[in-house]
Amino acid sequence: MTQQVPQVPPTETALTGVRNFRDVGGLPTEDGRRTAFGRLYRSGHLAHATAEDALFLGGLGLHTVFDFRNSADHQLDGYDIELAGVRNVSIPLSDPADGAEFWRLVRDGNIEQLRSILANGKGTERMITMYRSTIVDRTAEHSRVLHALAEDSVPALMHCAAGKDRAGLSIAVSLLAVGVEREAIEADYLKSNDPHRRYKVKRTDMSETGMCPEVMELLNPLFGAQASYLEAAFTAIDDTWGTTDRYLAEGLGVSPETRERLRERLLDQG
Repeated sequence: MTQQVPQVPPTETALTGVRNFRDVGGLPTEDGRRTAFGRLYRSGHLAHATAEDALFLGGLGLHTVFDFRNSADHQLDGYDIELAGVRNVSIPLSDPADGAEFWRLVRDGNIEQLRSILANGKGTERMITMYRSTIVDRTAEHSRVLHALAEDSVPALMHCAAGKDRAGLSIAVSLLAVGVEREAIEADYLKSNDPHRRYKVKRTDMSETGMCPEVMELLNPLFGAQASYLEAAFTAIDDTWGTTDRYLAEGLGVSPETRERLRERLLDQG
């Protein structure tokens, strides 16, 4: 049995070099319980964490940091800083070669090129497709995460580049496994849109032209959190497995005993 943690929201800490950090505690479950504070965190990458950030993160008592980025992300932003006594687990949730030309255009393309790949809803469609495929095609990775959490990896921090998509889906899957309501998962997911949390858009041309309002509007579907994205993931679960329980049992190979261990580790025991 894990140690009881008071269900009092901690004061949110604004980290200097880490975007989108938050504790995923206090979320309601379908049976009237809540996720415990101090057990599961989410954020953007830790590569640019300052010394003060590292001191704060090191004080959380983390067991494991899950990094869902791929090698292309590491080349772009760098590897996470080392936190003493914390295990770093790399589980790429995307292929670095997948969409390489698309993301090159996002970084380097002119306005006409951006219109060709993002205008008329193409950006949103791409994100919806990615969320669905991550659920359907990445069952082995999500199974690995849940089994690690059930065994010995809590407290844990999950992150990708922005802490929105790949980490957002892994957090969602973890919360579904302990019975958190879908509406509560969505509310937490949408916090990634808060101005102080959003991933900073990086382009080769950071001038007023390269970052003009039309460019930012075209890029918004890629860098913003939209309820329709997470809904696409939930729909993929329902369409493929019928229910969340079958998704967890058949898709991810999570037994009832493992789900109970997850509840013991991630839910308030009071």
